[in-house]
Amino acid sequence: MARYITIRLESRGVACRARLLDDAAPVTSEAVWQALPVSGDAFHAKYARNEVYTLLPRITAAPHRENPTVTPIPGDVCLFDFEPWEIGNPAYGYEPGSVAHAEQGATDLAIFYDRNNLLINGDVGWVPGNVFGAIEDGLAEMAAACTDLWRNGFAGERLTVARA
Repeated sequence: MARYITIRLESRGVACRARLLDDAAPVTSEAVWQALPVSGDAFHAKYARNEVYTLLPRITAAPHRENPTVTPIPGDVCLFDFEPWEIGNPAYGYEPGSVAHAEQGATDLAIFYDRNNLLINGDVGWVPGNVFGAIEDGLAEMAAACTDLWRNGFAGERLTVARA
């Protein structure tokens, strides 16, 4: 039986529904499922292009690479597991003391809402993400809200992921 999650941009009042890819990414899907619900500050990607994400305290059950990609497509839901040194660079703009600077590292849960994404970072190179979900409902509305986030700023916005 398929499992679903809801991904919401709280201030914008927009949500989408994604199916977990239990067949392609079983360990990642289960780790995220067990961690839900989660919520954190929303960010728009600086390097990857059409990505909105939140950084969370590291999901301890987060797997190594599983169903990885460096070219996510619209509707992909990905998990990135970062060591503390990977995202603590001040140039990334994360506030001192935030999750990005946690000693245990951080988990990044991300949605990709449009085409032409490339997961490369000038400091570390390729940044593969585990594709563990596929947005099946509400992608057009979420894409419009994500575009608004890019153009008008993400300050005060929260991204929430919960079991559907």
